[in-house]
Amino acid sequence: MPLFVCMVLHSLNAEAIVAPVSDDSITMQRIDDVVIEARRSPIKVSTAAPVQTLSGTELTRLGVQNMADAVRRFAGANVRDYGGVGGLKTVSVRNMGAAHTGVSYDGAPVSNCQAGQIDIGRFSLDNVSMLSLAIGQNEDLLQPAKLYASAGVLSIVTQRPVFDGDDKSAFQVKIKGGSFGYITPAVRWWQKLGENTVTSLEGDYMRADGNYPFRLVNGKYVTEERRNNSAITSWHGEGNLYHTFADSSNLQVKGYYYYSKRGLPGPVTLYNPVSDETLWDKNAFVQVKYRKEFSDKWNFQAQAKYNYGWNRDRDLGPQYSDGVYSATHRQNEYYVTASAVYRPVQPLQIALAQDAAVNTLHSTMPECPFPTRYTSLTALNVRYRLNGLTVNGVLLGTYINERVKAGKKPDDLSRLSPGVSVSVQPWRDEQLYFRAMYKSTFRTPTFNDLYYYRLGNRKLRPEKADEYNIGVTWSILPASFMDYLSFTVDGYFNNVTDKIVAFPTTYAWTMANYGKVHVTGVDITLASAFSLSRKVQLTLSGAYTFQKAVDLTDPDSKSYKHQLPYTPRHSGNVSAVIDMPWVDVGYSIVGVGKRYCLSQNIPVNKIDGYAEHTLTLSHEFLFRGYRLDLQGEIINLTDKQYDVIKYYPMPGRSWRVTGTFKF
Repeated sequence: MPLFVCMVLHSLNAEAIVAPVSDDSITMQRIDDVVIEARRSPIKVSTAAPVQTLSGTELTRLGVQNMADAVRRFAGANVRDYGGVGGLKTVSVRNMGAAHTGVSYDGAPVSNCQAGQIDIGRFSLDNVSMLSLAIGQNEDLLQPAKLYASAGVLSIVTQRPVFDGDDKSAFQVKIKGGSFGYITPAVRWWQKLGENTVTSLEGDYMRADGNYPFRLVNGKYVTEERRNNSAITSWHGEGNLYHTFADSSNLQVKGYYYYSKRGLPGPVTLYNPVSDETLWDKNAFVQVKYRKEFSDKWNFQAQAKYNYGWNRDRDLGPQYSDGVYSATHRQNEYYVTASAVYRPVQPLQIALAQDAAVNTLHSTMPECPFPTRYTSLTALNVRYRLNGLTVNGVLLGTYINERVKAGKKPDDLSRLSPGVSVSVQPWRDEQLYFRAMYKSTFRTPTFNDLYYYRLGNRKLRPEKADEYNIGVTWSILPASFMDYLSFTVDGYFNNVTDKIVAFPTTYAWTMANYGKVHVTGVDITLASAFSLSRKVQLTLSGAYTFQKAVDLTDPDSKSYKHQLPYTPRHSGNVSAVIDMPWVDVGYSIVGVGKRYCLSQNIPVNKIDGYAEHTLTLSHEFLFRGYRLDLQGEIINLTDKQYDVIKYYPMPGRSWRVTGTFKF
């Protein structure tokens, strides 16, 4: 079904049009319900900072496999994918690093104080209703202060229960199967517990062998190989309770659990194809969100979250003294946040958010100091909106204190981070906007940066980033058969200093503040929809990114002014979806230009560009009391072999079939 905004004119309550005929008689004519459909653009043109969205329906119709594949479709997003179903997948906004990119799950920040970057591959797309990427500032004034601290935020919003008519429950069973031993059964149950309370429960299991074929080139010889140690098994469960109180305030309680065991295949090297490394992951959290609108002038939101993370890494090999390496890490986070919005006069809104968090790390690695981090974040956001002008100013205050059980603790951190954005609509009757943004952010050294055995450095300073953006957005209806035509063009410049990198010393490597990076680029997005006939609709979208990210650390270095590793100059994607009564067809292409795996842009470090094609066919069958959705996908239609990370080959052509039974 296409995305649409539906206005239903009911004739049940006012079921007649009354026309006076005489003083004592009337004629009544009943008219049927009228449904007016208009699809909306996925591009937000009125925001002062770039915001891109993808709905769950769009993701399904395009045959998007996982979260990383979805995020690749956002302009300005750089995804690192270590291959296969179980490979680590992280996202970086405009090449500032994964640690500068925040992730929120139903409004609550997702954290990883140990590594600083979030593996987005563990999040399922099956229950996603909306995925958005905000670069700079998100538009939500009630967001937690922690989300202001990131250069960009990937927001994942899950589906809320929706019932047909007087139904009080809804069930869904889904099974997916595909190449390389991939199979995923999933179940979902929505239930009404009363007029104001609903619950949802869902769970899924996933397994895959991941032993896909690839070609190994050794000089003039080419051999057919198979990826080994790529198997993965995972479980995911989630439960939600939604309640609306008598005063119209809302409460949401979410419980989440994830477990995985995956092989880490390692890089492909000549004469040594074996990898025996295995990673176990557990993640569980409980989060509570309460939201209330006191009046037209006052809104309030509070959230609390407990997060537990556990992982074990084991590797076998003769390079270890006992033939085995094993390390176990355990994280705990206790997090609370409260935010309020006050509107003293109509054009002005003032928002204040206060966060507090406690993070701990326990590790079996040698010399672990078992750190505890105390964080306080305060954000003041002022927005003025009048006559096509929107001005947004943000000031974020951060205070961090750490305690350790062994050795010297790092210095306390106290810092103010400003941001401002402006949007101007010159003509009220035209959806044309000009926008500009500046934002100052930083990333705190992670526990690994500070305390990792023989590598950590407790004297590290935060890595600083300054973002500048200027752009134009436009949404028009140039023809009667078009539902919308929207595009955005944004030019940007990022200045990153005090980069935290692993730096060689006389006897060993250590973490250090050593690096300066300039990132210059352009992001372009386009979206359009056509009504080819009453029952046939076409949706088109595309995104393009030009990015020049250069190392300016040392003028005497061989990599001075070279493009940063894994940063293509050119990347983009296009997609088309045709909705027809008998079948829906989706086709998409994701393209990435050449990159380099190391700092020097020399031929031996070059990684060739690629274009991945995906074809999707789907149809919904309606029966009495239930629905059946069938979908087939061919991924990498042209069977192109490529690497996202050098020596980590991605799968070639593969297939997937999905059946969804709803009743």
